[in-house]
Amino acid sequence: MYIIAAILGFSLLIIVHELGHFIMAKVNGIKVEEFSIGMGPEVFSHKGKETQYSLRLFPIGGYVKMLGEEEAIEDERSFSSKSPLRRISVILAGATMNILFALVIFTVFFFNRGFSTQTVSKVVENSPAFEAGLQAGDTILKIDGSKVFTPSDVSIGIQLSKGDNVNLLVDRNGEKKELSITPKLVEDNGSQIYQIGFYYSAVEKPTIGESIKATFNETISLVGQTYKSLKLLVTGKLNFKTDVGGPVTIIKISGQAAKNGIYTLAYFLAFISINLAVFNLLPFPALDGGWTVILLIELITRRKVPDKIVGAVNYVGFMILIGFMIVVTLKDIIFPVKL
Repeated sequence: MYIIAAILGFSLLIIVHELGHFIMAKVNGIKVEEFSIGMGPEVFSHKGKETQYSLRLFPIGGYVKMLGEEEAIEDERSFSSKSPLRRISVILAGATMNILFALVIFTVFFFNRGFSTQTVSKVVENSPAFEAGLQAGDTILKIDGSKVFTPSDVSIGIQLSKGDNVNLLVDRNGEKKELSITPKLVEDNGSQIYQIGFYYSAVEKPTIGESIKATFNETISLVGQTYKSLKLLVTGKLNFKTDVGGPVTIIKISGQAAKNGIYTLAYFLAFISINLAVFNLLPFPALDGGWTVILLIELITRRKVPDKIVGAVNYVGFMILIGFMIVVTLKDIIFPVKL
């Protein structure tokens, strides 16, 4: 039951993403030939006025097929006939919709459940934070030079330190103070994590304005964390076996979130929606970011990039992505992430 809810939730994110492409294609007068949710064999289809709507067997993707998307077609309603800026607007609409979806979910979540702030409510006696001079009422502004938007920015910074000193910049009654703290490795629910020993203040019944502000802070934080994680993965600083999860892990965590209630599942889906948007905007062939780079080249040079080059580059990029997806999925099965 919970796994089904997780799969449906993940499918919703794909629908939201593809709906963005679909809407902007229509706004720009581009003919959409097919709107598909899922990949693989067709399970259900319906022919609209000009668009084929289809549901496919595997809920791991989706696509919007536009006239003239893969090759130049002399038709005023083809994707290829539109200006680079119009095509860029269509390409970026998917990630934009994912971000908007997350903003709405986060706002509803925070308004109903409240949120933690970067202000310290209590310092554990004799803890590293206590010894370094952290006090209740301090607001954490930066950790190791990076701006703090949410408590998770601090928590992640502490874990990434691997026990080395972390430098906190805090606001204490309007005065900025720098503190150097050495995290301590402790047992927590069967796992070893680094802690410095303090608790955050919470806003239990926020106004809609406070909820919106928390939403933007959360979104900025997650975007930064996603890029940081990708950088750590590329540079080999993440343990691929234990720190990286693919579709199987996402579904498992979504199912666990569903067990904890609709709000927890909604928050996790918003989190994944931000990750999906950031990943799609990477300047890599076959991704939305890669398409945007090609169109920016056309916009700057005022010359169309040859279809053969675009096709070859996107094909190579697509095969790399498929290969990576297969490897990550196999890793999920052979070395599952402990929840």
